[in-house]
Amino acid sequence: MRLGIKRYLPTGLFQRSLLIIVLPVALMQVAVTWAFFEQHWQTTTARLSESVAGDVAMVVALYERAGPSGFDEIARTAFDTTGLSVDLREDEALPASRRTAFFRVLDRTLRSALTARLDDSFWFDTTRYPEYVDIRVAVDGDVLRFIAVRDRVFATTGHIFLIWLFGASLLLTTVAIIFIRNQVKPIRQLAEAAEAFGRGQDLERFKPAGAREVRQAALAFMDMRGRLKRHMEQRTQLLAGVSHDLRTPLTRLRLQLAMMPASDEREAARRDIAEMEAALEEYLAFARGQAGEEPDRVDLVVLCEALGDDAAREGVDLQLDVEEGLAVHGRENALKRALANLVQNAAAHAETVSLSARRNGLRADICIDDDGPGIAPEAREEAFRPFSRLDESRNANRTGVGLGLAIARDTVRAHGGELRLEHSPMGGLRARVSLPV
Repeated sequence: MRLGIKRYLPTGLFQRSLLIIVLPVALMQVAVTWAFFEQHWQTTTARLSESVAGDVAMVVALYERAGPSGFDEIARTAFDTTGLSVDLREDEALPASRRTAFFRVLDRTLRSALTARLDDSFWFDTTRYPEYVDIRVAVDGDVLRFIAVRDRVFATTGHIFLIWLFGASLLLTTVAIIFIRNQVKPIRQLAEAAEAFGRGQDLERFKPAGAREVRQAALAFMDMRGRLKRHMEQRTQLLAGVSHDLRTPLTRLRLQLAMMPASDEREAARRDIAEMEAALEEYLAFARGQAGEEPDRVDLVVLCEALGDDAAREGVDLQLDVEEGLAVHGRENALKRALANLVQNAAAHAETVSLSARRNGLRADICIDDDGPGIAPEAREEAFRPFSRLDESRNANRTGVGLGLAIARDTVRAHGGELRLEHSPMGGLRARVSLPV
């Protein structure tokens, strides 16, 4: 039962806040309206209708005693004392048709009062005249027609009460919408700033606003953002320093090897030094992440064509299938490095590699497919861990240290996207990159 009701409740903070304010007021007004009409308005209307019905019954009784000869005197007396306008229509029958009022309770109240006071047949119409009620009674083959002022038959202030009630509700709802929107706006801005920071963008114009608790959350976010930026800068500087310090002895070792006589041992040592330099570059790329580049509009068609040219220079025939006009917002060089890592990883384990990019709603899907041995589904998440090598699924990457997929997913997530490994239609592995358009 609880889950069934929850499914129909709004999910947004603005809608929920508005519901919390407006729903109790609406329920209270429904209760007040019901009590007003049930206890006051209907009771008052019933008393008025009974009074008019009593006056009509009195005139009918006087007419039945005096006959047509005394009608004029009875009509004058009725008009002077009760305000009823009485007309005698000889040899006329009651109308056969009857129109019902919009508020049926009015007709029911008057009919009940007339039935209780009259023994003769009667007919009435509450809709023909806006200010009057037409009542007709059959008496000895004739018809007595009564015209009564509507205010004497019904309580006519009910619509005024409804107007005030709905007017107050509309005013309250409008004020609630304005105030709730002003309270929700800073929360939305905070969420947008957090999302932008997660994509690597920095909103310098963001300022805490709104209620005290919202400002506290915004200040905490700004402090966290500052700490994370300092941490990333320190990490980059540390890795850059380590890389620089290690390059110097590696360069000396390379010079020493160059002066040594040729031998198998020298070639092995040279390969070890080259592998250490490649590892240092990969460590630095993993630590640097998105530093030093401002986000901008990235044309995926141009980016993928550049990847194809780079792959061709390395002897890889990369098949491209990119939708025209497809673009994302991000750091072009960082995205290019991430996609290049995926392409190089596919080319190292397969003979055929393809890259396709298509729009998928509000996102762009970039798929790198190969016809290699692939990775078992249970080992795909393990492949994203830094320094991980899945020799049992794919041949070891002898030129790296297992950071390619970790760097790629870190870059994609920094752009608000996601990187997943799937089975490829080509029989190997598919790396699917999903980015917001």
